Amino acid sequence: MNKKSIALFASGNGSNAVNLIQFFQNHPQIEVKTLVCNKADAPVVAKAESLGVEVLVFNNEAFESGLTVLQELDYRGIDWIVLAGFLRKIPLNIIHGYQNRIINIHPSLLPKYGGKGMYGKFVHDAVIRAKDPKSGISIHLVNEEFDQGEILAQFETELSSDDTFESLAEKIQQLEHKHFPIIVEQTVLNH
Repeated sequence: MNKKSIALFASGNGSNAVNLIQFFQNHPQIEVKTLVCNKADAPVVAKAESLGVEVLVFNNEAFESGLTVLQELDYRGIDWIVLAGFLRKIPLNIIHGYQNRIINIHPSLLPKYGGKGMYGKFVHDAVIRAKDPKSGISIHLVNEEFDQGEILAQFETELSSDDTFESLAEKIQQLEHKHFPIIVEQTVLNH
């Protein structure tokens, strides 16, 4: 049986990417084949390589055209793209080439705090400033609009009046690490 192959897209430290790589390392049906990054010096590059995952780095110009990226993914037989802290908008030709096969994680309960410029610290700051009673994560398919694809799953955490950006970020990361690999697995195997 051929394994389903995933390309992870990541831009930064890579805690979600590393978590996914480790989760799927000995999986009988799914493998993380490639990590795509737009920053050669991002910590995730060395982490992925140390775990035996091939890394492809594209500068922003090459990434924005999408054509070279799409060709490289096709050449490697990639079935799914999973965005794990990737901070660029996905070009339309990649979205169309992987229609309903690109999964993203967002650090809020969409549709709240979604859209262009809403990631990481910016989301957590907005949640804390609004004094929301809860926050969470949304795992969704990617379409042409930022954070507006079909939601696959959401998980929430309660906030207290003494939560800070840092404590909220930690709560969100715990949700991400617990749930993201499982939802990716279910989605890849059931679609």
